[in-house]
Amino acid sequence: MYNSFFGLRETPFNLTPDPRYLFLSENHREAIDHLLYGINERKGFILITGGIGAGKTTLCRELLGRLDKNTKSALILNSFISDIELLTLIVQEFDIKPDSKDVATKKDYIDALNRFLLENFSSGGNAVLLIDEAQNLSRDALEQLRMISNLETEREKLIQIVLIGQPELNDIVGAPSLRQLNDRIIVRYFLKPLGFRDIKGYVEHRLVVAGSHGNINFTEGAYRKLYSKSNGIPRRINSICDRALLIAYTNETYTVTAKIVEKAAEDLYGLDSTGNISNNLFRLRAASIFLLLFFAFAAVAITGFSKRDVLFNFIDSPKNKEITPVIEDNTAAVKVLKKVPNLFLGEEDSTTQMFSLFYRYAAAENKDEKKSRLNLVSFELAPEYYIMLKKPFRINAARGYLLITEVSEKGAKCIDSEGDLREISREFLFDNWSGTVSWIYPVYDEDQVLNIGMKAPILDRMQKTLKEIGYMVRVTGSYDMMTFNAMKRFQKDFGLRVDGSAGPRTRALLYQMAK
Repeated sequence: MYNSFFGLRETPFNLTPDPRYLFLSENHREAIDHLLYGINERKGFILITGGIGAGKTTLCRELLGRLDKNTKSALILNSFISDIELLTLIVQEFDIKPDSKDVATKKDYIDALNRFLLENFSSGGNAVLLIDEAQNLSRDALEQLRMISNLETEREKLIQIVLIGQPELNDIVGAPSLRQLNDRIIVRYFLKPLGFRDIKGYVEHRLVVAGSHGNINFTEGAYRKLYSKSNGIPRRINSICDRALLIAYTNETYTVTAKIVEKAAEDLYGLDSTGNISNNLFRLRAASIFLLLFFAFAAVAITGFSKRDVLFNFIDSPKNKEITPVIEDNTAAVKVLKKVPNLFLGEEDSTTQMFSLFYRYAAAENKDEKKSRLNLVSFELAPEYYIMLKKPFRINAARGYLLITEVSEKGAKCIDSEGDLREISREFLFDNWSGTVSWIYPVYDEDQVLNIGMKAPILDRMQKTLKEIGYMVRVTGSYDMMTFNAMKRFQKDFGLRVDGSAGPRTRALLYQMAK
């Protein structure tokens, strides 16, 4: 309803688990890292827990998009099933056909799954089974998963099983009857709600992905109110923000204030919009406390009135009269100085500015980024390489974040806390260079790991970039041996995994260095 008014391509705060809208807070990045580590290192069982609406399902979708082409995956969303139904679903999701032409038995499914996993492993592949809302699985279904995890070679697990659920899942697998399963869970992570410092970045990220060009303004008070009403839970943030934009639309304003957020929360959850205690119970307790205090003060007043003569005689006594000192005011006038904008930004401000800069540059270059998934990538680079970075980037300095828009031999330009461009010297840049550098990297659905013998339009640009920064390569659009060797040298020079293939991190760094 309000999309055309705000100039949005789509609704930014839908409750569907769209990975394009995943905001990678520190907790979400760590959760992804734990998942990828457990899968790539073949750890067997991985357990991810989090509260209702914390973004676990969206995390599942994001993970599936990050798996390489050699990893077969199966996602099960319906967990209210028996052990045989679970086994049937697993076989179906992996597109496995049991040998039996009649009604397949449990043994038929296990044998077919085992053959599939062995063939997949022998061809260099991996297999991942993700089960969402795993706290609903029966004990028999969990025990069936443990039996499936027994499908392994002498050295490697053939299938990695990811259990994703609410916090009570820890208690369920921790029961004595499931001790064997619990002991096999090597990787665990609890997905916490967003902190206050993540709220602004989360909202701005979703608005930008939905097509906002910065015309929608949430005030600082609105962010504080949003955090208090949502408790940092993404699903509640989405619901409140969606209603807040609707209210702003009906009021014909582009500014969302704390009052609008308060009204949105009340519309959704009633006067008790924090979800911690019911409104009636709160009123009952408040009334009880008021009556208790009233009777206490009444008792004190009656006692004081009965002893008034003794009290007045004590106060009038000369030795009890208070002597009030006279203090000479010699305070000098204070000169008010104009506040200088800070060069160092907070994490939220720098993240928001980076997304804004990305879309500004994309629009200037007539690039359509609607189909891309934006990732915030980080690299450890030596300061001498700063001159090679062609797109806006962020330095994680000791005093905050420096947001660099362009570089030169003499130094760089950065955005200060007021949003203005400031020039900084090369020496200042080096003094505040911590090593960690981040930028926005767009990933497209058709992106893949490139290797010898492959052809793709992106190869032309990658080869041009390699050639421009000093590597011996021909611009052919084909991943030949010369490109393979140049890529290995590039990876070694910049501390990447040296395998000669153009994977996500290699491509992200080349993207940054491309003119």
